[in-house]
Amino acid sequence: MNIELNDAELARQIGAGDREAESELFHRMARRIHLYGLRHLRDVHAAEDLTQQVMIKTLEVLRAGRLREPDKLASFVLGTCRMTVLDLRRGSQRKERLLEQFGTDLHASPTPELSSLDYDRLTRCLKDLKERERTVVVMTFYDEQTGADVANFLGISEANVRVIRHRAIHQLRSCLGGIL
Repeated sequence: MNIELNDAELARQIGAGDREAESELFHRMARRIHLYGLRHLRDVHAAEDLTQQVMIKTLEVLRAGRLREPDKLASFVLGTCRMTVLDLRRGSQRKERLLEQFGTDLHASPTPELSSLDYDRLTRCLKDLKERERTVVVMTFYDEQTGADVANFLGISEANVRVIRHRAIHQLRSCLGGIL
């Protein structure tokens, strides 16, 4: 791979499916993204997660040829870093507000269903789901992704995501004997 490629040419080659260009993009940008994450998130693991998230988003945009100004690739990556960090902070602030509002209720009276939940059984039940169903459940409840994000990731409609999620939850309830 010619390391002398400018950002615009690198973006075009990635759009054309060149895997070596993707590797070059990673070598150029990963360290910068990681340092940005360390500076703004102040956590090594969060910075590593940020690097993965930003690289995935960037590659998705480049592969689809949706970058309007390919010569401003570095600016796009920096902007994606900023927006991702803001999303992470918003999610963290939302969790803090919810804990402040409902945290005392959670600690004061744990629901018997949650305290008696058999995590090994839940794991087995999740493994029994079809891959698509498991992906929808994990992205929705663990990654806290919206229906639109899940639909976009899987390449299906939001309505289909709701149906898959509903059926998966029903299967999990059945498997767990109505605990959920």
